[in-house]
Amino acid sequence: MLLFSTLFAVLLYALASVLQWQTVLGKRTATPALVKWLALAGFIAHTLSVYTVLHQPGGLNLSLFSAGSLIAWLVTGLVLLSSLRQAIDNLFLGVLPMAAITALLCIVTEIQPGKPYAAGLIAHILLSILAYSIFTIAVLQALLLSRQEAALKHHHTRGLVASLPPLQTMERFLFELLWAGLALLTASLVTGFLFEEDLFAQHLVHKTVLSLVAWLLYATLLFGRISFGWRSHTAIRWTLSSFLFLALGYFGSKFVTELIL
Repeated sequence: MLLFSTLFAVLLYALASVLQWQTVLGKRTATPALVKWLALAGFIAHTLSVYTVLHQPGGLNLSLFSAGSLIAWLVTGLVLLSSLRQAIDNLFLGVLPMAAITALLCIVTEIQPGKPYAAGLIAHILLSILAYSIFTIAVLQALLLSRQEAALKHHHTRGLVASLPPLQTMERFLFELLWAGLALLTASLVTGFLFEEDLFAQHLVHKTVLSLVAWLLYATLLFGRISFGWRSHTAIRWTLSSFLFLALGYFGSKFVTELIL
């Protein structure tokens, strides 16, 4: 069942990505509804895959690859939901391949045994994953915004840029994502200090410090937006650099502890 649901999800994600890319290039006009339906069907199949990988004898499997698949699944769901009110279909070009790759990694690597988690710690983990997912979408949005700015600067208005919403709309959506992500990251850090025995223990200190650095960078960016009117170019650089610290804190520590040590 795990193999079937994962491969089916990958197939649907790939098909939706190809149709969206061909639409951007002008080679084929696929209706947005068709791309979304394919992505939704892939998301449903991915749901079964994620559930099977996460729930193992003994508790939850939140190892590197299962957590990556969970985050990619959540990002896909959030983008699908947001696409109902925002013209962000081009985010599928980054989101769906990421979801397909992370789902595949779960079935080509050894599935780790599960571990029991207290309710408070589960809340902390879920908030962390939600924050990471929102910031992942923000990074993809920042990359699209960067491409759009560069193209408009050189008067290139065909292809991908022609299918994007106005620059102001793209920028506004980026900051909406950053505000939501910062709120979730704040809640994640608070619950971590409340329910984790020692966030500065040897196996957690790097993750904690890097997450705090990321929080400070995101907070500085949003403070600059309010106080100094920082715009898209500054936001893009700060968004990417902040996410680098967050990714190193979350996946970097897992990579070292699970695959190196």
